[in-house]
Amino acid sequence: MSRLKVLSAASELYPLVKTGGLADVTGALPGALSGLEIDVRSLVPGYPQVIGALEGGETVLSIPDLFGGPARVLAATAGALDLFVLDAPHLYDRSGNPYTQPDGKDWPDNAFRFAALARTAALIAEGATPAFQPDILHVHDWQAALAPAYLRYGGKGGAATVVTVHNLAFQGQFPAELLGPLGLPPESFSIGGVEHYGAVGFLKAGLRLADRITTVSPSYALEIQQPETGMGLDGLLRERSARLSGILNGIDTDVWNPATDPRIAAAYSAENFDVRANNKATLQDTFGLEPEPGALVVGVVSRLSWQKGLDILAEALPVLLGEGMQLALLGAGDADLEARFRAAAEANPGRVGVRIGYDEAVAHRIQAGSDALAVPSRFEPCGLTQLCALRYGAVPLVARVGGLADTIIDANEMALAAGVATGIKFQPGQRESLELALRKAATLFRDRGTWRRLQLNGLATDVSWRAPARRYAQLYRELVAERSTVSGATA
Repeated sequence: MSRLKVLSAASELYPLVKTGGLADVTGALPGALSGLEIDVRSLVPGYPQVIGALEGGETVLSIPDLFGGPARVLAATAGALDLFVLDAPHLYDRSGNPYTQPDGKDWPDNAFRFAALARTAALIAEGATPAFQPDILHVHDWQAALAPAYLRYGGKGGAATVVTVHNLAFQGQFPAELLGPLGLPPESFSIGGVEHYGAVGFLKAGLRLADRITTVSPSYALEIQQPETGMGLDGLLRERSARLSGILNGIDTDVWNPATDPRIAAAYSAENFDVRANNKATLQDTFGLEPEPGALVVGVVSRLSWQKGLDILAEALPVLLGEGMQLALLGAGDADLEARFRAAAEANPGRVGVRIGYDEAVAHRIQAGSDALAVPSRFEPCGLTQLCALRYGAVPLVARVGGLADTIIDANEMALAAGVATGIKFQPGQRESLELALRKAATLFRDRGTWRRLQLNGLATDVSWRAPARRYAQLYRELVAERSTVSGATA
């Protein structure tokens, strides 16, 4: 089997730059593919933290004017990652996170900052870097999704294209008057091109023009084709359903491994699972919770937002506390939700602990020390925190939606009797359903044998990239074979 070359283009890449699960996926998938005869180069913007992490670097492409200034592509490595870094200081050498200014507002030139990423990806896909000519261009989310449009309207052809939707809610919509400044021809502004509700739609362009579309779970692939959950793109996705597939995410099981994790108080596995109690005690201390071994500790690691359903969890706190549970929450987001959980912690000292912000080490400690992990999302393309929870023996309490539904086996009577249950599911967007799930968790927790079985089932679940990587490899090879067939037919 010949080796394939894949260019992966994304705005985030763990461990170099991360604001959410996108970085985890783009950081872990290349390594999982390497054993399947696939070489991946990851194209990422040259933010200060990326440039600072590079081990060497060689200029392989110079671009005299990339939306207002010169740019170059550096071939470099960082750890196990093979990189192309888009070094464009006028676009990326600035403080703040990749998308927003220090005051939390979007960078006003985001259209050009991420069009630059897509345009550079298209140049490489056209053959601009002779030492690495990709067979496949794989772009992630709206920030890179304009690349298939640049390929289509550039007229040079190039690699086959795959666009992966990690969250359809973020689409990259920009004013129509930017069409020319973005380097797109007038004919591209059509329903068959980049136009979307009178604007330039980055994600819409990718969904329309890419050779294949993937999203991060089978259930989410179906949900986004429905009007109520398709975010205005359901018609296009139904039209292209034959080219759309859902491939579950995995997690990096080297980074997330309770047997070797240096961030937790006590390493453990199924063989010495009782040691996990030390992590619970440490977590309670970290969050100022009462040191009660018999209290069910519910952990949360999440963006605080409407999508994530954290307002519903806040409404359900009286039931959680009434069942004798404790809450350890790590997250940031909506100011109202941050204030609401801070107030809950102040009103319930020793019962509710809250840390506003994100801390990777604390996230590991929550997974290792919580008895259960709550993920009450209204919609969830895949979700990674519930996969980490399985890996660490924290029983997931999840909304029955998207990837949460696909990855957790509900502790109903049949699954409990068969010994296969891994968590508890409830209806999304419903406080009463979450409250019932919390009461069910309290009941199951009192039966320590049953709860231990749920935890050990989680530990035994394969949440690695092994199976998803095989699916991606198959998809890539199918695309290359299609291209070869078409080329042969037209020769």
